[in-house]
Amino acid sequence: MVEPAAGASKAVGMVKVLSGRLLHGGWAIFLLPALLFALSSPGQAQKPGSVVLASSDARLLEGFNWAKMQAMEYVHTGDPVGEWYVGGDPPRNAFCPRDISHQSIGAQVLGLQQYTKNMLYKLAKSISDSKDWAVYWEINRNDVPAPEDYRSDKDFWFNLPANFDILQTCYRQYLWTGDRAYLEDPTFLNFYEETVNDYVKRWDKDGDGLMESRRAYRWRGIGSYDENLSLQPLMGSDLVAAQYAGYLAYSKIMALKGNTKAAKEYRHKALIVKSLFNSDWWSNALQRHYTAMLQDKTFYGGYTDTFYYMLFWFGNIPEEGPKTNQTLEYLISHGAHNVEGMSYLPLIYYQYGRNDAAYAALCQLIDPALKRRDYPEVSYSVVGTVATGLMGISADASRRLVQTFPRLTRETNWVSIDQLPVFGNEISVRHTGDNETTLTNQSGGPLQWKAAFKAPGDLPNLTSGELLVNDSPIEAHRGFQINEQRDIYVVLTVQPGQTYTVRLPMQHVKAGSE
Repeated sequence: MVEPAAGASKAVGMVKVLSGRLLHGGWAIFLLPALLFALSSPGQAQKPGSVVLASSDARLLEGFNWAKMQAMEYVHTGDPVGEWYVGGDPPRNAFCPRDISHQSIGAQVLGLQQYTKNMLYKLAKSISDSKDWAVYWEINRNDVPAPEDYRSDKDFWFNLPANFDILQTCYRQYLWTGDRAYLEDPTFLNFYEETVNDYVKRWDKDGDGLMESRRAYRWRGIGSYDENLSLQPLMGSDLVAAQYAGYLAYSKIMALKGNTKAAKEYRHKALIVKSLFNSDWWSNALQRHYTAMLQDKTFYGGYTDTFYYMLFWFGNIPEEGPKTNQTLEYLISHGAHNVEGMSYLPLIYYQYGRNDAAYAALCQLIDPALKRRDYPEVSYSVVGTVATGLMGISADASRRLVQTFPRLTRETNWVSIDQLPVFGNEISVRHTGDNETTLTNQSGGPLQWKAAFKAPGDLPNLTSGELLVNDSPIEAHRGFQINEQRDIYVVLTVQPGQTYTVRLPMQHVKAGSE
């Protein structure tokens, strides 16, 4: 949850309106249908916090180890809410949709997938007609909506991107864990369906297909993750991006369930939102996307970092190529104004191939002098960014596939991660520069490994033997990472206990480096 920059707008408003410990009479504690929920889980692959990093980069290693220790301090068991970790302001002892959606990446690396699942389940369970199909903004350790944010179903704090953030996170958790509860549990399925249907309809008063936030709503239905109530746009660019991401995630979940009709329908809806955003929300004068649409339906182009980094957090809604590049460069040049916003930046920069900017942003987060470095999002972001950003590790449980894509800069000669949990397995990955990767399937069943590298610029047409697997040349394939980043890769089957090393031939190493 982003506290206002200057911390004050939300804090002051909430103190005036929802100060003290508010009554929550009528609130019913929801109980899990434990049997279905438990049986659908593939189980915890490791003891939480077992992951180990090693590297030639002392600053990176020290920062990761600090982040791991700090993140684990926020992990709790034995409370009425069940297994959970802090996702928000620590004194509240609670978790909110935005923070845990963001922190879930680092939590996966730390082996906290069951904790994340429990919190997502609690939030999904709380969706209701009486809250206009919103969920609780914060649930605390006592398994009740946090009194700092909640008075009643008609009076509580809520940011409209949140439902879509949860939906996207549930899909991502399935990809990493293979936990079929995300595809089959009735509570999750009900939440997905209500979010892409009744939730959108309830908040789309003018029927144009996009959700809006009217000024009269105040804090109950803010049209952005930016919490500046003096601006309070009709919709932020991040809300449009969130709706796009929610539709796309739902489409992919439906495809995994074999519901081809719904998959096509919601993919089409996602593409309509993306097309509209890249036409109506693009400013030729500014050469970047607008920040928000104001209450009078005029566009606002002032810089507010939340709107911009959330565009990329919610996927590639900016059109690939110049529109993405120009909006991204604008974000890089302006940065974020607080640690919550800063915690999003390095992973985004890595994913879009801005490796030097990403490493610099990561180093800012691990700097002991950074104020409020102990805010939970920071430590979880560092752990997740190292594994999925710098090391470029991703997972797709539907194919039992792990992808690696090294994004090391000159500061890091080599880095390795050990006991990394992925769909019930544990793996280790080591990158030597950006041209050599070793993967070991430490435990679990066979898996597919897509060993990808930035494509060297001097490669003409593909020929056999362009990558070396355990020093033997084999035919490679060429493709793209996000935003037209060219890559070259092989896909290998790795049995339990097996180790493979894949590298670029030496004649291409220099050409392929940054």
